[in-house]
Amino acid sequence: MLIIPAIDLQDGCVVRYVQGAKDKKVYSRDPLKTARHWVKGGAQFLHIVDLDGAFSGTPKNIGLAKAIAGEIKIPVEFGGGVRDVAVIEELLESGIERVVLGTMAAQDSFFLKKALKKFKARVIVSIDARQGKVMIRGWKSESHGVLALDLARQLKDIGFKEIIYTDTSKDGTLSGPNIKDTKEILKKSGLKVIASGGISSLDDIVKLRKLESEGLKGIIIGKALYEGRFTLSQAIKTA
Repeated sequence: MLIIPAIDLQDGCVVRYVQGAKDKKVYSRDPLKTARHWVKGGAQFLHIVDLDGAFSGTPKNIGLAKAIAGEIKIPVEFGGGVRDVAVIEELLESGIERVVLGTMAAQDSFFLKKALKKFKARVIVSIDARQGKVMIRGWKSESHGVLALDLARQLKDIGFKEIIYTDTSKDGTLSGPNIKDTKEILKKSGLKVIASGGISSLDDIVKLRKLESEGLKGIIIGKALYEGRFTLSQAIKTA
């Protein structure tokens, strides 16, 4: 099971928010240095989020993401404001391994079908939910009551095999992951899942690891690593 460090970008810096909206903290003004640090620590994959793009609807940190992907020797996925096939193509041609789609997943099934047909497994959908309902536009709005499980099932029907699932109420809180809902998505959608949000301890990783046999493929970890709750090498060993 993969342990995937997260790099959230805003205004050219590495930052973390609580629940995507409050208590912003800047951890680095050199994202490339941060990426190198995670690679040195044993990371096999990096998750990059363009928060400026997620909030505005248009990626703002593509240059930084390209620089990171071109510098390090492990795969990088990138998301945040990607709502156009041409942007996906640009990112993939620049060295990004996989593009993460969010808001468009809840709003435009035609776009998803087109993206999947053209790029196959090099696009992945992130279902970001609060109280079981899908959140969009940088987690600031509900998608008219769309349920996370219903969207997951739709993605399965379209042809996706794997998703990222985040409980936004847990993200950045260090309060533990939403294992119950993650397990429900795994069991009832038939999709492979990368879990995200709320990881606070190595024990959380142990608990999530029990879902590996049900299709959990990885865990995205942000704040717990930046706050030194444990090291990346410890997380990888635990997983």
